[in-house]
Amino acid sequence: MLPLDRQNAYRQRYQRRKPGWQPSGEIFEALTRRTLAAGARVLDLGCGRGGVMELFWRQVQLAVGLDPDTASLREHRAGLPRVCGLGEALPFAAERFDAVIGLWVLEHVAQPERLLREVHRVLAPGGHFLFLTPNARHPLLLFNRFSWAFPAVQRVLVPPLYGRAQADTFRVRYQANTLPRLRALAAATGFAVAELRAISDPTYLAFNDLFFNLSLGLERLLPPGAYVHILGDWVRQSAAL
Repeated sequence: MLPLDRQNAYRQRYQRRKPGWQPSGEIFEALTRRTLAAGARVLDLGCGRGGVMELFWRQVQLAVGLDPDTASLREHRAGLPRVCGLGEALPFAAERFDAVIGLWVLEHVAQPERLLREVHRVLAPGGHFLFLTPNARHPLLLFNRFSWAFPAVQRVLVPPLYGRAQADTFRVRYQANTLPRLRALAAATGFAVAELRAISDPTYLAFNDLFFNLSLGLERLLPPGAYVHILGDWVRQSAAL
């Protein structure tokens, strides 16, 4: 994504053009706020240096962050307990959490069914898995796949375009990143789908006014199932399949 201040400026312009539209981050924050009760036990899966749980970790009974990147864990912006580990082998007891948050995680997972079975295992019955992830059907994802095939492209383009170090850009795999694939994974791993939808955001290509206008045109041509982000709210059923 672009540096946040620039992207937010274009988002405000898009909201003026399309009243009622909300970026996926705001929708995800509102979903999290509705889902987490005061006594909730929450796992922030792939917590990195922070995220939506920075807003809520003091308001719940227990919040734990997990990430495989030790540098990110050391620099986490909130004071919640943090564990170094993988989502495919969660170091927690069964039914330990009431909610698992996966913000920008599923796109990096090579074996999503294995991870989702682990998420199901550590959730209490009726617990929620809330996630936000890119949609592999969006044309922007084609460029991301290309750039990972050529590391030199990543090294040259990431710092000036995305405003972060290349070391903070982690490999994407897109093994779970379409609506049909996610529905199939939910059914295979024992989740009921409370919500699963794609959300538009034409500001991801808005490096300047020209690209912003081109992005608006592209967004109008896309079917809703190909919008750039996928939001999910899945509920753990009584037993994994």
